Amino acid sequence: MAAIDATDADSAIPAGCFSWRWREEQLVLLPDRGIWREASRDLLVADLHLGKAEVFQAFGIPVPSDEDRGTLQRLKQICITFNPDRLIILGDLIHGRQGLTPRLMHDLATLSERLGTNVLLVGGNHDRDLQMPVLPRTTAFRLGELWLSHEPEEGPDKAELLNVCGHIHPAVTLRHGADRLRLPCFAFDKLEQRMLIPAFGELTGGHDCGHRYRKWLVAEGTIVPWLTPEPQPKKRRQAR
Repeated sequence: MAAIDATDADSAIPAGCFSWRWREEQLVLLPDRGIWREASRDLLVADLHLGKAEVFQAFGIPVPSDEDRGTLQRLKQICITFNPDRLIILGDLIHGRQGLTPRLMHDLATLSERLGTNVLLVGGNHDRDLQMPVLPRTTAFRLGELWLSHEPEEGPDKAELLNVCGHIHPAVTLRHGADRLRLPCFAFDKLEQRMLIPAFGELTGGHDCGHRYRKWLVAEGTIVPWLTPEPQPKKRRQAR
């Protein structure tokens, strides 16, 4: 099996990013929670969950409706920065049927034009209610040595491919005394040959990654390599 190794970000990519190599694949981890693949000029993001606020509102949960504006503006800015030939969304572009307002439907219908690039959606479990022929959709597929999917899965040749996926919303909780801070992260599982992408959407939660993952935190506009401290065994109280 070919060695896996990571390299520090270099001057060819914007500040705050992190350049990482898996075999012959050079991937750039972005603080905007995406991955840039220069070889094909593809930009990979996952889990926008557009319309999630409206889904909550439909069930009587009062949340503001402007998160989609922030998500789409960040997506536009990252496309301006990298000028990709294609944006690949690894599932869960929308959150649910109740969130498909006329405004969101218009935003989706004009998404490629607004971003200035081709858009391809790898259908996720939340995208079943999205019926838009103008937005190309596919199932999981191979790109170079990558297997792109929404949920974690094995490609047709697991030993040769790195699975890049969303769905999990990986995060890390930092602890210092009574303080807690949860940050999204990229997470690499060496055993499964899998890279998890953090959720791109504004109104998304996160799931803590265990010790088996190598992690890169998304913090204050930069990518920070992170080694989760090993859990300390609880000290047994001595009988007195």
